[in-house]
Amino acid sequence: VQLQASGGGLVQPGGSLKLSCAFSPTGTFKMEYYAIGWFRQAPGKEREGISCTNSDDDSIYYDDSVKGRFTISRDDDQNIFYLQMNDLEPEDTAVYYCAADTVAIRCIEAMYGAWGQGTQVTVSS
Repeated sequence: VQLQASGGGLVQPGGSLKLSCAFSPTGTFKMEYYAIGWFRQAPGKEREGISCTNSDDDSIYYDDSVKGRFTISRDDDQNIFYLQMNDLEPEDTAVYYCAADTVAIRCIEAMYGAWGQGTQVTVSS
């Protein structure tokens, strides 16, 4: 599978951004069979999982740092998934990556085999 993340940019604190990840299947499985997730890596820090959902979209994880502000969603028919980010804070500044895998059961980097290229989000006044 190939993933293409987009939607990053510069935003003021309190602002919003919506990241998109276009999913291009290269094998047998359609996007509906994949767990999908969003990760981020801030300068000098390790990449962390911030939101993931399973293929059935009935087990959604949010890191405490984004809970109540970010929303993950998916459109399996359009082969795209999203991360809506509201009330952004300077601490959200990072490169954001989308990821997918058919067997991921936790929102950790080691569980995901397919990755997008990353999109920069900068929150600053």
